[in-house]
Amino acid sequence: MIIFTSVCANYVHKARTLAQSVKRNIPDATMVLCLVEREISNAIPNECFDHIVLAKDAWEGNFDRFIFKHSIVEASTAVKGQFFRYLMDRFTEEDKFVYLDPDTYVYSDFVELREMLDQYPIVLCPHLLKPGNIDMELSSTAHGVYNLGFLGIKRSDEGRKCVDWWAERLYLFCYDDIQRGIFTDQKWFDLVPSFFDAKIFKHHGYDFAPWSLMNCNITRDDGGYYIEGDPLRFIHFSGFGASAENCMDKWLPEEGQLFRELYAKYAAEHNQNDADHISKTPWSYANYYSGEEVKREVREAYRENYDVMFLYDDPFAKSNKIYQELLGVESNGKIKKPSKWKRRLQKARVILASKGICGLAKAFVQWIKR
Repeated sequence: MIIFTSVCANYVHKARTLAQSVKRNIPDATMVLCLVEREISNAIPNECFDHIVLAKDAWEGNFDRFIFKHSIVEASTAVKGQFFRYLMDRFTEEDKFVYLDPDTYVYSDFVELREMLDQYPIVLCPHLLKPGNIDMELSSTAHGVYNLGFLGIKRSDEGRKCVDWWAERLYLFCYDDIQRGIFTDQKWFDLVPSFFDAKIFKHHGYDFAPWSLMNCNITRDDGGYYIEGDPLRFIHFSGFGASAENCMDKWLPEEGQLFRELYAKYAAEHNQNDADHISKTPWSYANYYSGEEVKREVREAYRENYDVMFLYDDPFAKSNKIYQELLGVESNGKIKKPSKWKRRLQKARVILASKGICGLAKAFVQWIKR
């Protein structure tokens, strides 16, 4: 079994904590870190991971042009589909591939998941397994029915079709843009049970999270922890810190002290893994090569303008000034629609860059004839 997570450097401490829990509880698993940075820092200890792979080295096509579109919040999710493909192509002897968010923690072997992946090509978990928490029901309609902090894929034609479809959608649309019906990589999976042979895995011990705390039943015996009688396999400590603690205060019953104990133990290990303050590491794709920070409004305008997007092979070699002029981004962040002649000039630049002077001359002749 291959287990991987995807992070920028500021989440490496979370990935370390996850990897340590995997090593303790699933020793036969191969743990892979996908790192969305320009280089692998010496501060990342190899002993936590069997393999560390830069996202750009697993990419097909122009990675700089792709990642320039994304904020740091979007980046580590935008590469997940392609990284599944990379792992399936690289580890040809493996037939089970599992993604876990870096803020998850494994408590026991994935016994049921192994069996599921023997039978089904795609295994996914819903955010909610029972009605009653209206806040989280509304959140699921906005953010996605299924939580993509976990995903299991079996090597199969159907599994590969799903991964290929998802990777292509993420290449075009992996943004934190709920108003347009997109929430990074996750919202796409609302369609997966309709498109593919997917197993919706309703086991309380997988992907247990702060959103599951209302009316939960956590117990413990010598064999470990149980949620609603199901053995606990992993907790997704989503929103670790103020958000998760707010969920505990709102929804955790008085008898829920066991979860608070688990949370405290996770917090101690999580914080120890950040003793070197790696969480403070700046994102290497946050700036142009000059050191100038890429403005959010430039990234957002860039992703909508394919002519400008394909004008330069390496957008990080340019500047905000260049892109603000090309994209019509004003100093207040608003997009000014360019004039007809400016749009034609932009188009000419794209043709010149991609097809040369002969291609530009041919396009000009065709335009004159219209």
